[in-house]
Amino acid sequence: MAAIKALMPSQREKKRYLAFEAIAEKEFANSIMKLVVREITKFLGELGMAKAGIMIIPTQKNNQGILRIDHKHVNEVKAALTLIKEIDNQQVIVRSLGVSGILNKAQVYTR
Repeated sequence: MAAIKALMPSQREKKRYLAFEAIAEKEFANSIMKLVVREITKFLGELGMAKAGIMIIPTQKNNQGILRIDHKHVNEVKAALTLIKEIDNQQVIVRSLGVSGILNKAQVYTR
């Protein structure tokens, strides 16, 4: 049986890392990521989430996070983030800190 060949770089998924923060009066701890993904799902739908390929990257900061997404869906995910107005019955503003093609550079945005 032949081994599976690796994909050529031109055929691989092009990903971007989107760093964001939630501005609120209280800290959300680790629940912020789950809540943000739930709100993005409301906006994009399940098919849109699958196409965007959203993956959560854990961070050390409480009200900040990083999402890995497909390069074609960056603007859609940013729009979904701006539509989040309330998390756990608390007013919140979610803003994008930056987008990068490299995880290390996206982590710099959250420092």
